[in-house]
Amino acid sequence: MWLQVSLLCLSCLTLPSRSQAQDRASLRRSNDHAGRCHYTFTVASPEESGCSGSSMKPEMDGVSSRLTMLEALVSRLIAGVDGGSRTRTNGEEGLQEAYSQVTRERNQLQQDKERLNGQVQELQRRMAELSQEAESLRQTPCQQTHTSGATQRENKSASDPAYDFGNDAYQEMKAEVTEVAASRLIPEGNHNFTGCGELQSVGDPVLHRKAVSITGKYGVWMQDPEPQGPDYTNKTVWRIDTVGKDVRQLFAYEDMDQLSQGFPMKVLVLPEPMESTGSTVYRGSLYYQRKSSRTLIRYDLTSESLASRRELPQAGFHGQHPYSWGGYTDIDLAADEQGLWAIYSTSKAKGAIVISQLDPKSLEAKRSWETNIRKNTVANAFMVCGCLYTVASYTAPNTTINHMFDTATSVGQAVAVPFKNKYRYNSMVDYNYAQRKLYAWDNFHMVTYDIKLGRASHGSS
Repeated sequence: MWLQVSLLCLSCLTLPSRSQAQDRASLRRSNDHAGRCHYTFTVASPEESGCSGSSMKPEMDGVSSRLTMLEALVSRLIAGVDGGSRTRTNGEEGLQEAYSQVTRERNQLQQDKERLNGQVQELQRRMAELSQEAESLRQTPCQQTHTSGATQRENKSASDPAYDFGNDAYQEMKAEVTEVAASRLIPEGNHNFTGCGELQSVGDPVLHRKAVSITGKYGVWMQDPEPQGPDYTNKTVWRIDTVGKDVRQLFAYEDMDQLSQGFPMKVLVLPEPMESTGSTVYRGSLYYQRKSSRTLIRYDLTSESLASRRELPQAGFHGQHPYSWGGYTDIDLAADEQGLWAIYSTSKAKGAIVISQLDPKSLEAKRSWETNIRKNTVANAFMVCGCLYTVASYTAPNTTINHMFDTATSVGQAVAVPFKNKYRYNSMVDYNYAQRKLYAWDNFHMVTYDIKLGRASHGSS
């Protein structure tokens, strides 16, 4: 199309119009050879426009120049037409390639879909088979062999005469089994029980409950390692908030979950007020120090009554020999694998820790040991396998258990077992040998620590 337009323009430029020819007409006058006057009228003819002559040269030059320009224009137009064709060709090729790729991906997706449908059908088939098998098993009655106890005993007696119920050896074994103490059995949930040994490590604190009022800033909480009677179990949790002038309320929770929810199953009222965070629960009784005295009280949890009371000879009380954090913690009661203990000091000992093993029923001090550990320089103390352990600080987030005293050898030594006060105000630490854990009250927070014992100590039983 562009070529046709260009040629038309070229024809317009090369063919002069009739009016242009008329404009070139001229009149000449001259004398011929005879002397006569001649008048000549000349008009340029289209057919004669190519005749040579000086008067036609400028026009021919202009036409030639215009022809040259037109040829260049036609060349550019032709080149443009070819370039456009190539561009369109490249675009078409790109579209064709994209279409081919989409087609391939669609085919691949179709294959994947068919494969997945096959897998689904196979799973459905297997599910149907399993359902049929389960239904068949439900409808098939169990085949049991009913053998009388007498027949079993006869068969057993034939293979092992010692099995006879009348055999003296069997009766002796039965008596020994029934007399095994509950404290010697592996505690529930503690499959790594290895007996007594020296304290090797203390785990990170695990939070069970946070007190919500100021009375819960410090207190005491525990579980009985050897519960007595049907009313309470080793899952029962006991708690006492010891902030206040007249501490008498003992809260009982069915288990740890109920403690975390904050709803006690029972609230017991103690017959006499308590002092400090040194109480403990052991074999169905709460043992605690009476307020502003060295009197120890045993409170029976089943009958909810005072079972016994006794003064601890020469023991300091009401701030005379407390732990470093204060709280009138002059007398700290503890229980471990070997029994009930009192951790305190006397004027004679001049503030050094004294350990006494108590009779659980009468509260009489059966034997005492004086250590070289100053009571007001340690934050707290507890007993494990007849050994005393002390905590260095009650506020440092990363402190240590720094002293140990073995009552079996009457020898003490420095130790360095890492211990964490996560909430930075630890007012109570007690050991539960059934759970193999430490119980602590750290700035409103009731926490436990898992512990690990190493080789057997001299005081193990």
